[in-house]
Amino acid sequence: MKQTAVRLPDETYARLQDMASKTGRTATFYIREAVEAHLDDLEDVYLAERALEQLERGESRTYTLEELKSELGLDD
Repeated sequence: MKQTAVRLPDETYARLQDMASKTGRTATFYIREAVEAHLDDLEDVYLAERALEQLERGESRTYTLEELKSELGLDD
């Protein structure tokens, strides 16, 4: 596991310490949880932006529901 340093505004630090003391968890636990959750969201946004760019450049396409059903052999 790697270690890093984070600078926080005083108010954020105080909130973090308050949460840690009220819950019996460490501030490190909450920092790690916040980073992991936000990183998941950022990765999703990045992938969606790349997909949209590929679509706009004509490198990929969308399919209608009817096309998808036909491709998968799910025609009625």
